[in-house]
Amino acid sequence: MIEPIGNQYVVARPVYSANAFGEEHKKKQRYHKTFLDHLKVCCSCSSQKAKKIALSLFPIASWLPAYQIKEWLLSDIVSGISTGLVAVLQGLAFALLVTVPPSYGLYAAFFPVLVYFFLGTSKHISVGPFPVLSMMVGAVVAKLSPSESTTTVEISNSSISNDSSTDEYKVMVAATVTVLSGIIQLLMGVLRFGFVVIYLSESLISGFTTAAAVHVLVSQLKFMLQLTVPAYSDPFSIFKVLNSVFTQLEKTNIADLVTSLIILLIVFVVKEMNQRYKAKLPVPIPIELIMTVIATGVSYGFDFKNRFDVAVVGEMNRGFHTPMAPDMQIFQETIGDSFSIAVVGFAVAFSVASVYSLKYDYPIDGNQELIALGLSNILSGSFKGFAGSTALSRSGVQESTGGKTQVIAGILSASIVLMVILALGFLLEPLQKSVLAALALGNLKGMLMQFTEIRRLWRKDKYDCLIWIMTFIFAIVLGLGLGLAAGVAFQLLTIVFRTQFPKCSTLANVGRSNIYKNQKDYSDMYEPEGVKIFRCPAPIYFANIHFFKQKIIDAVGFNPLRILRKRNKALKKIRKLQKKGLLQMTPKGFICTSDGFKDSDDELDNNEIEELDQPINTTDLPFQIDWNADLPLNISVPKISLHSLILDFSAVSFLDISSMRGLKTVITFFLHENSQSGAKGKKLYVRKYAP
Repeated sequence: MIEPIGNQYVVARPVYSANAFGEEHKKKQRYHKTFLDHLKVCCSCSSQKAKKIALSLFPIASWLPAYQIKEWLLSDIVSGISTGLVAVLQGLAFALLVTVPPSYGLYAAFFPVLVYFFLGTSKHISVGPFPVLSMMVGAVVAKLSPSESTTTVEISNSSISNDSSTDEYKVMVAATVTVLSGIIQLLMGVLRFGFVVIYLSESLISGFTTAAAVHVLVSQLKFMLQLTVPAYSDPFSIFKVLNSVFTQLEKTNIADLVTSLIILLIVFVVKEMNQRYKAKLPVPIPIELIMTVIATGVSYGFDFKNRFDVAVVGEMNRGFHTPMAPDMQIFQETIGDSFSIAVVGFAVAFSVASVYSLKYDYPIDGNQELIALGLSNILSGSFKGFAGSTALSRSGVQESTGGKTQVIAGILSASIVLMVILALGFLLEPLQKSVLAALALGNLKGMLMQFTEIRRLWRKDKYDCLIWIMTFIFAIVLGLGLGLAAGVAFQLLTIVFRTQFPKCSTLANVGRSNIYKNQKDYSDMYEPEGVKIFRCPAPIYFANIHFFKQKIIDAVGFNPLRILRKRNKALKKIRKLQKKGLLQMTPKGFICTSDGFKDSDDELDNNEIEELDQPINTTDLPFQIDWNADLPLNISVPKISLHSLILDFSAVSFLDISSMRGLKTVITFFLHENSQSGAKGKKLYVRKYAP
């Protein structure tokens, strides 16, 4: 019974054992569905279920009829145009990360939008090229493509054809990896594996994307300086690229360097203004578009290509390529990289979509997102595009400019990209690649600013901080593919470490308030005499049962097995004295009539050790032994004041067979050590509080 007394509660109820509680309060009989029951539900068919499946596969059918034309049309048009312009420039810029001609980035910016329009569940994200994925695809392309050094030794009259064939092979690799990652995402969605994203924590994703931003920064140096840097894909590749850049600094093209630095500075300043005054600006300043138009005009007007020998975008292919079949040999060689690309692409898209779904209160489906992204990548790769997800900056533009749905905003942004592919692409041919590199770096500010997360994580959770740092180091040193795998492995290892070495504590009363906390955290603590309350905040299983037993011993201050053996050994001596009539018991204690008694202290054999491990039994003696009193003939046994040990298992989620066996052993020794002690009527007992 609980009675409120002012701001206090007085709790009074019977003391139950598990068996007594079960007898008094019977559990309900519940039917647990079997696998066959679930299979029947899954295979059943009805018109209502068919409609539900159709709406889940094509979410547009559920919210398109509810589109509010008067309220949403204008804002969706503004959002679509703004997002489309940004998508064009990011497609061209991120193509450099994949090491394919810039025009192929337009295909990666076009096809995913169309597929996601019909199949996606988020109303605000903009799918397409994403720098981290582009960098991961570029690493695979660099690994499988012939090195640039082998192409430069060819004779000069065939250099153009060699460059063309190399670019075609790079496009083939990028497209094949994209198709394979799309197939993996599609299979994961069909098999309902959307939960896989839960194994990528926020700390891991933050550390990984920050490392990817550093990779992007280093990879763009060769375009900003216009240097010939070989492509590396093995571990420590980032250091090899830096070494190659620094050894060629004297070959820097000053025109490209100055142009990229000016563009980068202006983009950073204007983006900061957009962020600071976003509440006052009706639409963010499209600085990427403005700088692209200016840079293209200046490059064309002053003939930078011929006067300063700068690298430009070059010929932009009009229209679309015919669909291509992926290379099965590349499939076999890139399965691991494609899986990493698929998981990272889904994790980034789903995390961004979750932010907007919470903000605008609508549901998203992780499995359907996998299907949408998978089909987007399959279609994009079939038309020689590369893997995409959602860029934070592009989705931010779509949402901040008033985009409400994918109906107009998504389709209009795809239409802008389509216009450039079919008709306007030639206008970008004089654009310097260093400008695209600067625009790509301008979109990395948010990811590079994630370095500030280290201080916040260190204050809140040092394990999460360590996951961030180690994932960052792994991705920098080993590369993005291996780095992600190593980061996930390290993250899972920290979970094992946390449970293997839990922060067990001894609880005590805080200021006699009847509230029990860790006695190390407060100064005014009261611990009832002879009582220890031990708390374990983690599951107990085979990996931590030995640690758990040692922590209990440390908490109570003695090893119950050693105490049990010492008491049994002392009891044997007392029995011998009593049988020989050399020991008498008086109200004041023991009286020994002989000082010459000697007992052997030789090493015990196994049988004698097992005998000492038995419960203490004094029923054959005509007196009771107080183990905390003085014993005859200087028989020394440690004095123990503990009479109650309470194990707080409220935070223990499960116990396995090994832990139950170990726990039983510990409890048994505690009970044996104090059985039949007769010390002032006290008897040690154990209370186990479980959830």
